[in-house]
Amino acid sequence: MEPTNPDASADADHRTAHSVEGERLLILVCTYNEKLNLPTLFEKLDATLPGADVLVVDDNSPDGTAEWVEAKATKRANTYLILRSGKLGLGTAIRAGMRHAIENHYDWVLNLDADLSHDPAAIPKLLAERSTHDLVIGSRYVSGGGLEGCSWKRIFVSRCANAYARWVVGWKVRDCSSAYRLYRVSALARLDWTRIHGKGYGFLEEILWHLIDQGNRWTEVGIVYTERQRGDSKISIKEALSTIDSLHRVARLRSTKKQ
Repeated sequence: MEPTNPDASADADHRTAHSVEGERLLILVCTYNEKLNLPTLFEKLDATLPGADVLVVDDNSPDGTAEWVEAKATKRANTYLILRSGKLGLGTAIRAGMRHAIENHYDWVLNLDADLSHDPAAIPKLLAERSTHDLVIGSRYVSGGGLEGCSWKRIFVSRCANAYARWVVGWKVRDCSSAYRLYRVSALARLDWTRIHGKGYGFLEEILWHLIDQGNRWTEVGIVYTERQRGDSKISIKEALSTIDSLHRVARLRSTKKQ
């Protein structure tokens, strides 16, 4: 579905786009049943970057998330919605948002979770690195980063998953699975998207490999990940298997390239 904004035309230019020092920035938020968290998220976003362009990609949430965004867009300019047919996976949702950023000629797209686990107050730290990097990762595992309110099981699984990813594909990235990222849109536009197949959380590792393999400059800045307080985690066995499949796919790509 095309982006909608009841208070503005869906003109592809988005001429009123928010800019940071002359560069156009799109904040991307992918949702499924996040109606309870969005009011606080938007408040925090506007406290950090007043009037920023925000695109919500919603997978037809039964809790009325899309309806909330549509109502918000009548009061807040530069609020956009892509409403999809159903729960199609985080990877495909982020991909849809990236495609929107490319087609509408943004300079940067910043992705963060809707559940308040990613603090919008950290956005300036990521933006501060954009002059010398094409990808900035909000990392839990570098100086200044961490996890708050997470069970020991969650921390253990997260650390093991990242260690596995680094071992499989040979990365030096400390936090391979962080979704809190700032992407240079021109770098995304140069990717061969026919080679990127991840539909779930594994998309994060897969696109990371392609961007680094393409020679893009990357860095990590420390962020504190806070366990969600409202709503349910979206990670399922199916998503976990999708991540493993994506890692194996990337490992094969790396092996083929070496040969």
